[in-house]
Amino acid sequence: MTQIVQDEPSFCFFLDLARRQKACVCGEAEERECTYIEVDQVEKTHAVILSRPAWLWGAEMGANEHGVCIGNEGVWTKEPVAEEEALLGMDLVRLGLERSSSAQEAVQVITALLERYGQGGSCKEEPTPFIYHNTFLLADRTEAWVVETAGRFWAAQRIREGARNISNQLSIGTDITSEHAGLRQHAREQGWWSGQGAFSFLEVFSLTHQPVRMEAAKARYCAGQQLLHQHSGQITAETIMTILSDKASGICVDSEGFCTTGSMVSVLPQDPHLPCIHFFTATPDPSRSIFKPFIFVPNVTFFHQVQSPTFGDKDPVRETPRFQRQVDRRHNLYREHQLVLDTMDRNEHERQRLQEIMRKFQRQALEAMKNLLAGSFTLKPQELADLFYDCVVTEIKLYKQ
Repeated sequence: MTQIVQDEPSFCFFLDLARRQKACVCGEAEERECTYIEVDQVEKTHAVILSRPAWLWGAEMGANEHGVCIGNEGVWTKEPVAEEEALLGMDLVRLGLERSSSAQEAVQVITALLERYGQGGSCKEEPTPFIYHNTFLLADRTEAWVVETAGRFWAAQRIREGARNISNQLSIGTDITSEHAGLRQHAREQGWWSGQGAFSFLEVFSLTHQPVRMEAAKARYCAGQQLLHQHSGQITAETIMTILSDKASGICVDSEGFCTTGSMVSVLPQDPHLPCIHFFTATPDPSRSIFKPFIFVPNVTFFHQVQSPTFGDKDPVRETPRFQRQVDRRHNLYREHQLVLDTMDRNEHERQRLQEIMRKFQRQALEAMKNLLAGSFTLKPQELADLFYDCVVTEIKLYKQ
């Protein structure tokens, strides 16, 4: 059983269940509009569920109907970042999910698009550009991969055993499964590698002098490894949720101007007859959030309570220059959850009461999904279609008590 975890800033929850067929007019291929640029559309795309910053097109993390899951992290390398607008790493997450039926295929999709279109542009909704390259964690029912990038260059590693985490830094050493055709030649031309001895992507492309944020990421990465190692051989979805909620390690971020605003845990059974179950918080601070299950089935009930508002042509991301003003992008569940967090911060007794209610609800959801996979519990088709919607509605009701 494969599990993928991701913990990133995400403000909008989005479901796209359209299987899209490519349309051609006069021999011209249709374009797919991403955050900043357009890319060629493909003949068919897959149903996806995404957790994403509401202002952009891509996603920080998500899954598709075939059990492919992808999440990304920002990294800084010796390769300069590109201020000119291209694909964001988050666009690549969504494109990989829309166009792939396996993790390996997603690796091929992401790296091909990266080489063709490049990555660049601001990754944050602020007037001052915030630009980085990306690492990706990908998994399906049978295998997992890590892809790390530096500009248009990349290295990919298939994870053969054990647990793996990523955290805002390069981590692929000499164990490279596949790579950009010109990767090593580029490193030699830049004087970063002599061409002698083993080639380590981590050593060759990492910055010589790491900025403060990278040092913090290193500590977080090591803490994640240690926590995973402590539970080696006994890792469950609940274990991962606990790790994602760990503030002492820095994995659950709530300081220095950043906050973990969305978390995801997916359980991907190797048995193709069993459903993949994807748990999302769709709210900030997983230590004080509820992971809610979602399963791909026909006619899923739309959950507008976690759909952020849209602003059309008046959106600050569409205006020139971009991001000169702020708009309120919070969805309904986010707003209610934020009110509860404020109450918990002000009142210790209320904090304990609310947290116990939230934990109980999450335990019930986890137990139900565990029994569903074990075959000791069944849900009718409509109950499966309503699953995430019902959880969100129940969560809002809990907050209003």
